[in-house]
Amino acid sequence: MSFKLEKLLRPHIATLQAYTSARDEYTGKEGTFLDANENPFGSITDQDFNRYPDPYQAELKQKIAEIKEVKPSQIFLGNGSDEAIDLLFRAFCNPGKDNVILLPPTYGMYEVSASINDVEVRKVPLTADFQLRTDKILNEVDKHTKIIFICSPNNPSGNKVNREEILYLLKKFKGLVVVDEAYSDFSDEPSFTTELKNFKNLLVMQTFSKAWGLASLRLGMAFASKDLIKILNRIKPPYNISGLTQETVLAAMGNYEKVKAMVKDILTEREFLKTKLESLDFVNKIYPSDANFLLVKMPNANLVYDELIDQKVIVRNRSKVILCEDCLRITVGTRAENEHLIEALSKIFSSKK
Repeated sequence: MSFKLEKLLRPHIATLQAYTSARDEYTGKEGTFLDANENPFGSITDQDFNRYPDPYQAELKQKIAEIKEVKPSQIFLGNGSDEAIDLLFRAFCNPGKDNVILLPPTYGMYEVSASINDVEVRKVPLTADFQLRTDKILNEVDKHTKIIFICSPNNPSGNKVNREEILYLLKKFKGLVVVDEAYSDFSDEPSFTTELKNFKNLLVMQTFSKAWGLASLRLGMAFASKDLIKILNRIKPPYNISGLTQETVLAAMGNYEKVKAMVKDILTEREFLKTKLESLDFVNKIYPSDANFLLVKMPNANLVYDELIDQKVIVRNRSKVILCEDCLRITVGTRAENEHLIEALSKIFSSKK
């Protein structure tokens, strides 16, 4: 099925004249800058932050492109992945008219962003083992369906989604398929960025918040066709990524070996934590994980969650989420943090005997 990006786009976005910043008109780094109404005397800090940053993050994208094996023109950088999610709704979904398909349990911001933009959400729950129901998904599609959001590895279940089923949707659906790979660094599954050359309707999201340990900087990545990335750049705020963030991440990317080492350590601790949890007789189930967390089913998870807080151990209670009844989502910590969790859980359940 052929994909026509221009047909999917909201008409007024297709003709939108983007804001042109001073750094669009002159991109050089040398000169006497009297074009952007900046403070010429520097900053009140030790570092000079008085000049506006590169609005398109060219240097940083070049480095990301080398590591991710894509072209810089295929990269969008946002204030977290949440910015890319919101911009997709703005670009492609007409409020009060169009719809998107979500596959719960999944990342909550897809639905929040849809609600903010007044876009209908159609939900097709995953199977009991958190896989896609492709036929049911396609049955929900109509002429106003613009986007299908797939989180893989999935949050909060942690598992990778069957690759062939995602490819099937990419082939059959004429709208956008968004594959959110926030946790892909912890999985052995090849990134869907390798499929960009095959599918113009594919957008892949990744982040610096997890494996890279840069959550505080709020930098998300989106990879797609050059034409799709141009649209996101057209409607984003002019300076959406601060100069400090760009400089910090650029420096961090020179230490990719440390990222690999941290990922290895997290995977080791994930196995340690899983083994320790399995040894506890009150744990009902630990779901398979390809992420940096475990979804764990146990009796009275709501009460356990509260009692863990009393012991200053903070996990995520997912008990109210579909298919996750009596489940806690537990991030893999350091060895000391993981042992503290096991000790706290043991204390809670021993007190109930």
